[in-house]
Amino acid sequence: MSRNNTLDKNEAADAATLIAARIEQLGGWRGEMLARLRMLIHEADPQVIETVKWRKPSSPLGVPVWEHDGIICTGETYKDKVKLTFAKGASLDDPKGLFNASLEGNARRAIDLFEGDTVDAEAFRELIRAAVALNGAGK
Repeated sequence: MSRNNTLDKNEAADAATLIAARIEQLGGWRGEMLARLRMLIHEADPQVIETVKWRKPSSPLGVPVWEHDGIICTGETYKDKVKLTFAKGASLDDPKGLFNASLEGNARRAIDLFEGDTVDAEAFRELIRAAVALNGAGK
């Protein structure tokens, strides 16, 4: 990815396809949750770029990553949760208390979502916008 927040069309299509495949593969509540979070990220920042990182034999679809002037967050999935890790989360205001994991670090913060959890859509979109603004300020 270039520094000006662009991917060539093939890279963008490949990432979108891999993320859609990951959501489909997950199915159930984890797939629904990741799909909802993906939608909210795009609503918050229509210029967001989807990428996929850390592909390996044990995880051929990799980890979905949303970027704008740097990484905003990653979308990891585990047996019991969906985790969104914000690369610069420790520097973000979180007035609604969405961050509930990785709270002790100096850089990252995460949101762990479990089956039955709901997402405060507006607070989440505000957090995404704040992460984008922070990334942009560092340019």
